[in-house]
Amino acid sequence: MDHSLTEDQQRIEDAVGAICDRFDDSFWLERDRDGGFPFEFHAAMAEGGWLGIAMPEAQGGAALGIAEAAVMMRRVAQSPGAMAACSSIHMNIFGPHPIVVFGTGEQKQRWLPDLIAGRTRACFAVTEPNAGLDTTNIRTQAVRTGPESNAGYTISGEKIWTSTAQVADRILLLTRTTPREDCKRPTDGLTLFFTELDRERIEVREIDKMGRKAVDSNMLFIEGLQVPAEDRIGAEGQGFECLLHGLNPERCLVAAEAIGIGQQALRRAADYANERIVFGRPIGQNQAVQHPLAESWAELEAAWLTVLHAARLYDAGEPCGPQCNAAKYLGAEAGFRACERAVLAHGGMGYAKEFHVERLLREVMICRIAPVSRELILSHIAEKALGLPKSY
Repeated sequence: MDHSLTEDQQRIEDAVGAICDRFDDSFWLERDRDGGFPFEFHAAMAEGGWLGIAMPEAQGGAALGIAEAAVMMRRVAQSPGAMAACSSIHMNIFGPHPIVVFGTGEQKQRWLPDLIAGRTRACFAVTEPNAGLDTTNIRTQAVRTGPESNAGYTISGEKIWTSTAQVADRILLLTRTTPREDCKRPTDGLTLFFTELDRERIEVREIDKMGRKAVDSNMLFIEGLQVPAEDRIGAEGQGFECLLHGLNPERCLVAAEAIGIGQQALRRAADYANERIVFGRPIGQNQAVQHPLAESWAELEAAWLTVLHAARLYDAGEPCGPQCNAAKYLGAEAGFRACERAVLAHGGMGYAKEFHVERLLREVMICRIAPVSRELILSHIAEKALGLPKSY
């Protein structure tokens, strides 16, 4: 199978690259220092029409596949913005997918055009402090406000690691509408909403974290949030099924982002190794410097081919769970190793902010942790691809 970029994909890469090139090292270093959201970059991507790359044409999107979205996100990650740039638009690329698949025509028309145009920013609230990756054990509860079939809901609970909630207008919110013990399967009884982020009912508390400072992550404390029935996505109790339609694309996109960051770090390391003279010769002439960087180049290339394969399976409607998980695993690991080696290739200057590789190392770490851990990915592959007993 030919995994080279198509002409259309190459045009996407070039056009997105032209936008990214307008935001240089100094812009992103300042965002890393002050923690300010990159509104200018988000607006530029919206103006270029890229926030709707995988959304329907009827609502102003480009209706392209996850393969094209992966090409775009890798190119963003290769720019100085790295994970901060990716995270500022990431929710737009995969987050609305449950709306695209399960939303009514009225919901798509009401929500998607504003997301695509950048007039609205959304956050994604699934994870909870006491549930972690055990999504079926979430406790945020949505209770009907009346017996009628179209009655609204009152929602209360807590969420954690909700990115962009400081600047978001709307929230994609997973809740439990039926207690887990009353369900035949743990995945039953979950319901998904896309609604206004009412800050009188939702306290948004920012988490002070290691990397990707320009894009906030938060704890949410939800108390008595009133949500109309028309903001529910899909049928009540089918939220987990809706959520699944965004998980495989997200794995591909996170992998592409990690690979792009790793490739950027590798480029910076190679440039430095060519320029840095020690003992009368460039350090890049030494095999102890060359070989780790060359190994990372090979790992990143292999991981990228895995991403394209998984994304094309998804776009073709084929089973792709193990492949998407493998892409995320390989991409995150290769990206991390490349960033680590880039820091080491810089020696002491790798610790200096002016060379940027320390920031890339901090930012790429999130790709190993989220949205699913390495260990759970390996357990999933062991079960689904190898037929081994379920371990979790």
